[in-house]
Order: sequence, then structure tokens, then C-alpha cells
Amino acid sequence: MTTQDITTNKGQYTLWQILGIWLAAAAPMGLLGWVAYPALSAGLPPLDAGLLRMKLFIVGMVWQFVLSMIILYREEGNIRLSTISRRFWLNHPKSARSGETKKALWWWLIPLIVIVAVLEIGLRSTLVDVWTGIFPFLAEPEGYDMSAMFTPELRAQLVGAWGLLALFVVSALFNSFLGEEFLFRGVLLPKMEGVFGKWDWVANGVLFSFYHLHQPWGILATLPADLIFAYSGRHFRSNWFPIILHSGQIVFFLFIILGVVLGLA
Repeated sequence: MTTQDITTNKGQYTLWQILGIWLAAAAPMGLLGWVAYPALSAGLPPLDAGLLRMKLFIVGMVWQFVLSMIILYREEGNIRLSTISRRFWLNHPKSARSGETKKALWWWLIPLIVIVAVLEIGLRSTLVDVWTGIFPFLAEPEGYDMSAMFTPELRAQLVGAWGLLALFVVSALFNSFLGEEFLFRGVLLPKMEGVFGKWDWVANGVLFSFYHLHQPWGILATLPADLIFAYSGRHFRSNWFPIILHSGQIVFFLFIILGVVLGLA
């Protein structure tokens, strides 16, 4: 066993710790999506209901950031940026063979971004159909599709709605970085090897897919990309990889919303 292996396995989580952290992230999102949202959105027009759903999920993802900081402080005794960077693997990529930092490995982001985009565009709808065909009770209920906010009639109301853009930016920040990625790739991934060995990235990707209890119709559809997120973080020992890959779809939707706000869409 190398020095790197000893360092990696130090303080690894037990299975129950992993599942406990997963539940602490998934349960609030599920409650917000299936209890709070139906109760608070009753009677609201589609636009207001969509904005409410977005705000509720932001609350859940902000909680994930808070939870990540609580765990970090309990483990490390501080939440300094240097500690966050070290513990959450926010560093340049490292060679899987030598463990040495190699900045040239950043070039791997290009094919990975292409692969994730192809999976999202080419497989997502098919996998949703397969998943909900097997489990029809997990199909998306009417009124839960965020696209209902962007019908031709409602788009006219969103012209100049810079608050919507600001809300989306906050949501994106916690979705692809400070919330979901901090918790699943930052907190969990570096400490799952003790239970799952070399397949820790698979377990991480599966847990992340099934964390989406608030959007269960997409669990299978997100799994291929979620596995790539986890694999890239684990293989390169750098969680900037999954953060950047996870942010790809955010950039796409950002341009759409910006176009709506500017009256161009």
C-alpha cells in the first residue's frame, strides 16, 4: 500500500454514515417537492407555481451547503478555504498512476463535456420513458414541468424579469457547485472507498441519481451523466471536473432564460 493509499483510506465513512448523509440531503428535497410544494402552490397560476418550486429547491440545496460545512467543521475543526480545497478535492487534476499533479489532464474535460452533452440530448427522453414505463407511479405529475413557465403566453410576462434571472443564477450556484457537488463529490466521494473500494464512484453516482426523490421520473435518465461526474472526480482526484461537467446544462438554460428576459425568445 502506497502513502497515497493510506492517506486516501484514512477516516473513511462507514456504510451507515454514507447513507445517513445521503438521507440528510434527499429527505428535505423530497419533502419540499412532495409536501411543501403541493400545499403552498394550490391555486397559484403556472408562473407563480414554477417560481415557488424553484425557490423551495434552492432552500433544499442551501441546506446541503450548510450540511457540508457542518460536516467539514466536525471533521477538520475549521472551514477555511484551504481546508475546503484539500478536503473537497478542489485542486488541479492528478495522475491516476503517480498521484502527481498534471495540468495537462484538464484537456480531458473536452471529450467528457461532449459525452455528457450527447447523453443528455440523445438518451434522456428515452430513459425517462423506460423508467416511467416500468414505474408509472413515478411519472411527472401535471404542473410539475418547469417548461410550463415558458409557454408563449407566459414568456411575455417574463420580459424584463431580471429577478427570474437572479433566482436562476442562485439556483445554479448551489445546484452545480456549493450544494449538490459540495455534498456528494466533496463530502462523500473522498470517503467512500473504505466501503466500496474501486467502485466508490459507481456507488456515488447511483446515490446521486436516487437523491433526486423530488424529481423521481428522471432518476434513470440522469444516471449515465451522474456516473461520469463521479468517475471524473475520482479518477483525476479533482472535483472541479464534476463541477464543470455538471455546470454544462446550467450554461445552456442560462442562455435560454436570458433570452426570455431580454424578449429574444
